[in-house]
Amino acid sequence: MTKETGTGKTSSLSMECRQTFDELRTLKVKCESMIKYANDIILLFDSESRLVEANDRAIEVYGYSREELEGMSVISLRAPEFRDSLMIDWGQSAVPDGVLFETLHQRKDGSTFPVEVSMRLMEIGSQTFRQEIIRDISERKSFQEKFQQQFAELENIRKEWADVFDSVSDPICIHDQDMRVVRANRAYAEKIGLPYKEIIGKYYWQLFPKLDEPLYSTTDTGDMEEKIHLADGSIYLSHCYAIKDANGVKIYTIHVMEDITEREHAEQKLQRITRTLVTLSAVNHALVRTNGETELLEEICKSAVLQGGYVMAWVGYVQADEAKSVVPVAHVGAEQGYLETVDITWADSERGHGPVGCAVRLGMTQVVQDIRADPRMTPWCANALQRGYNACIALPLMIKGKVFGVLGIYAKETSAFIPEEIALLEEMAGDMAYGIAGLRTEIERDDALQRYREKSEQLLSNLSDTIQAIAATVEVRDPYTAGHQHRVADLAVAIAHELGLDEDRVYGLHLAGIVHDLGKIQIPAEILSKPGRLTAIEYAMIKQHPQAGYDILKGIQFPWPIAQIVLQHHERIDGSGYPNGLKGGEILFEAKILAVADVVEAMASHRPYRAGLGQVIALAEIGNHKGTFYDPSTVEACLKLFREERFAFVW
Repeated sequence: MTKETGTGKTSSLSMECRQTFDELRTLKVKCESMIKYANDIILLFDSESRLVEANDRAIEVYGYSREELEGMSVISLRAPEFRDSLMIDWGQSAVPDGVLFETLHQRKDGSTFPVEVSMRLMEIGSQTFRQEIIRDISERKSFQEKFQQQFAELENIRKEWADVFDSVSDPICIHDQDMRVVRANRAYAEKIGLPYKEIIGKYYWQLFPKLDEPLYSTTDTGDMEEKIHLADGSIYLSHCYAIKDANGVKIYTIHVMEDITEREHAEQKLQRITRTLVTLSAVNHALVRTNGETELLEEICKSAVLQGGYVMAWVGYVQADEAKSVVPVAHVGAEQGYLETVDITWADSERGHGPVGCAVRLGMTQVVQDIRADPRMTPWCANALQRGYNACIALPLMIKGKVFGVLGIYAKETSAFIPEEIALLEEMAGDMAYGIAGLRTEIERDDALQRYREKSEQLLSNLSDTIQAIAATVEVRDPYTAGHQHRVADLAVAIAHELGLDEDRVYGLHLAGIVHDLGKIQIPAEILSKPGRLTAIEYAMIKQHPQAGYDILKGIQFPWPIAQIVLQHHERIDGSGYPNGLKGGEILFEAKILAVADVVEAMASHRPYRAGLGQVIALAEIGNHKGTFYDPSTVEACLKLFREERFAFVW
């Protein structure tokens, strides 16, 4: 019984051992298979750093045979420049969790590749081994290098953008939907006088420009412009551009403040001088046309108000009575009983020390730029301000060195009379006095007629010079179109002659041609000379130049419809032009001529964004669109001029 029982127990234990052995053998096969086919390199080194086992992946990657690998020192697998750190790396493998590090390994052919090594100690029986699981990280390193390179490129782009942003002389800020500044350039910070960090997060309209509320242009969802007059007299043009997300929702606004003070003052000065020249022209025409002194005085006052844009003009004659009074004899404009209350004298008294009295006594022009502040106007200040007079000028009328009258002119704005304007008004007063003297004497009148004709011719010349100066201001800002306006004007005149227009219309067309691109003075120079393709916003700004030119010229009373010609020179007879999409008979004939001349010259000449297309292509353009874009008779006249070689551009 006991023996049988013992035998049974032994048999059962033997079966359990055999089953365990089988399981271990199966596990070993699985482990060997996993090691053999692993994507990572698996190496086993003995305590003397000799390789004792390597998987198939190691043979494939290093290029050695299994026999060559066995017994190889671990140092042989490292790239030479990383062999010095081997002992340090091996020393760290003694920690319980092993060590993970990156290094550079070398293949049999000498090529190297980056690896990530997981190293740990292993106890097998009584021996200690070092296991290394090695992963080729070439792709990871390549990705990291590309990422670092792209990151560096992005950083360079960011820095370049920041440098450009800060190099712009105009103050610029970017604000969010709450109107709080999120970014500003150096010019904006300098304008405010605060450190950059103190600007961020504040409401822009409480910094610059300082306002009671945000600008209307920054509250809109689109791109807008708005002119701002600040308390210090400076004038800024606010450009607002919306930054939108992928759904088209506005999230930020770029706010560019362009200082246009000098430009505005220059334009105002130019308009004043031109206005006074036109007034002088009208006065000289009146001197030639009128037959009586009273009619002449009325016409001169009317010219000052209607052409000159002044509020009121009057003429007073000096009296030799005891009161030394100055009696009004003519006036035009918003007089409203003012002359009945002034009681002007040229005596050496309080009322004789006003501008009119001083002009008579001294024989010199007297200018009051601010009626409210000038003590010389104290006796008449209240009445003047009540009628909207804020500045005035008194011009003595003299014959043979003796003052016989005064021309008084009143303006609605202060500082209304600039030196160039005063000089022209003094010339007008001199012509007026000469004309009056001529009317008083028949012989003198005959002489005056000739002088006035010469003066009219000179005035036309001055008017032409003024137009030339206006044209030059555009071409200075846009050197690529230097001479463009003159060449267009020359071709337009040649076409007009071919079509039989009378000389007066031809002359007006010539002046319009010289300033047809005047509106470009309001377009930033960097857009006019941009070498690449314009954005939609930039092209829309360019298309505004006919309207801008019209706005500048419309207040000048030319004998010809120059402002309308300038406004319409980009209209097309089929209604496809701009700015108003006019058709056929709605377009002035002079504008139709100018449109053809403008297209031919523009296509034939060089532009910042392209080389000149040449005369042949330019003429083909107008020929192909004759009757659709361009007036047929104008196109035929232009083609005939070039075909018969009776016109050529002078470059």
